[in-house]
Amino acid sequence: MTSAYDDNNIFAKILRGEIPSHRIYEDQYTVAFMDVMPQAPGHVLVVPKAPSRNILDADPTTLTQAITVVQKVANAVKDVFDADGVFIAQFNEPAAGQTVFHLHFHVIPRHEGTALRPHSGKMEDGAVLAAHAEKLRAALA
Repeated sequence: MTSAYDDNNIFAKILRGEIPSHRIYEDQYTVAFMDVMPQAPGHVLVVPKAPSRNILDADPTTLTQAITVVQKVANAVKDVFDADGVFIAQFNEPAAGQTVFHLHFHVIPRHEGTALRPHSGKMEDGAVLAAHAEKLRAALA
C-alpha cells in the first residue's frame, strides 16, 4: 500500500512559492523548472500543479496535461542544448527510485558519448541555472 500525498514535499513548496526555483514554463496545470542537481546541463523537471504522489494515483487528466508539457519542454531542451536526444524519466515509489513524492518528470538533454552525472546532493551554481532557464524561456516563448 502506498502512503498518502504529503503537501509539505519540496515540489509542493516550490509550487506554492515557498522555495525559489528557476521556472521556465507555467500554465494553468503545470510548472517546469530547472533541476538544482542536474544530471546534464539543461535538466528540467515538469511538475503538475494537481497534488498526486506519482503516476499510480494521478488523475488521467493530470497525466494528459503534464505529458503535453513534457513534450514541449523536451523539444526546447533538445534545441537549446543542441542535444542528440532527450531522456525522459519518471519514478514511482522508493523501490523505483522516487525520492520526492509529488508526480514529476525529468527532461534531460543527452549527447552521444557523454554520461549522465549522478543525481547527487551537489547543487549547481544558481547563475548557471538562471542562464539555462533564460535560454529555455526564450525558446518556449
